[in-house]
Amino acid sequence: MSSPAADVTTLLGAARAGDDDALRRLVTVLYDDLHRVAGSLLRGERADHTLGATALVHEAFLRLAHAPSALPDDRARFFGAAATAMRRILVDYARRRNAERRGGGQHPVRLDTALPLVADDDGAAFVVRVGEAVERLERIDPRLARVVELRFFVGFTEPETAEVLGVTDRTVRRDWTKARAFLERALADG
Repeated sequence: MSSPAADVTTLLGAARAGDDDALRRLVTVLYDDLHRVAGSLLRGERADHTLGATALVHEAFLRLAHAPSALPDDRARFFGAAATAMRRILVDYARRRNAERRGGGQHPVRLDTALPLVADDDGAAFVVRVGEAVERLERIDPRLARVVELRFFVGFTEPETAEVLGVTDRTVRRDWTKARAFLERALADG
């Protein structure tokens, strides 16, 4: 009997090779876990957010399935890619919302914990600001940006983040400290 992780790896390989059925089975196998990640991301959003966890999972999957040959080769990296797609969807959504509203006060925010995101009317502006800061961080140090995506946006624990990134818990702790310092400076500078 094969392990679930081995099954996912097999499905990812088949999907990368162009097997549409493998791609559909992959979503079926991982749907509950992807829905949990989406729920974590949305937990800090405002109560009247029109994008739900199900829609976020579907949108992220569509983005990932758009280029099946670029799918990661294992379960942990797939979840990292899904988390990145979901973060970008939420940032895009918040940018569109802010483009409609334009304005609003900016409040200083500290990134002391992984969750939650700000859940008031400034939440969309905050998501955009953090998203832009993460994009800057990604150009400087991609792994630090991945730690932020997984810890802050998805709410993964240190061990979960370490598994996705293939590093130790201690490395994640150190990277999280560096990333928070960078983001706090970036958010303070506007």
